[in-house]
Amino acid sequence: MRKPDPHPAPVKLFIGMLSNEILLFDEVKPLLEEIYGPIDLESPVWPWEHTDYYEKEMGGGLKRKFIFFEKPADPASAADIKLKTIEIEGEYLNKDGGRRINLDPGFLDLARVSLFSTKDFSHKIYIGKGIYAEVTLIYSALDKGYHTFPFTFPDFKTKEYHGIFLKARESYKALMKKG
Repeated sequence: MRKPDPHPAPVKLFIGMLSNEILLFDEVKPLLEEIYGPIDLESPVWPWEHTDYYEKEMGGGLKRKFIFFEKPADPASAADIKLKTIEIEGEYLNKDGGRRINLDPGFLDLARVSLFSTKDFSHKIYIGKGIYAEVTLIYSALDKGYHTFPFTFPDFKTKEYHGIFLKARESYKALMKKG
């Protein structure tokens, strides 16, 4: 009988930041680096026009930026990381009590990009502490690119996102080769 591996391979942590206050990205980054270590890759700031889901809470004109951390992360830490980002979001509320910044943590490895959420749905798996995980993108060695699912968020279907995640995957791959 095969026993589970109590020490799965480390993963690359990333956090997607969403806000209409671009200066908040630079304000929150040092705090995240203090917790998770140095950032080794950042995306450009992109307009986020894929849905109006956050508009009532956060306003219009939202922008997205991803930051990727150099230090490998333990995949078992996913729920704790999501809870910590929720705590940080709570430090940046608007006058109505809504978030001024949304922090979306996730992991990538050689096979997939995964996101963490407090919201359950048919394609998400409960990982503990009120947090769910979903595989958002899968990597195919055949065409050396990412593929989506019917439930993949529209922004994660864009070539820009795939491009930055491919760069992050290469960084992760090089780090894993070093041991």
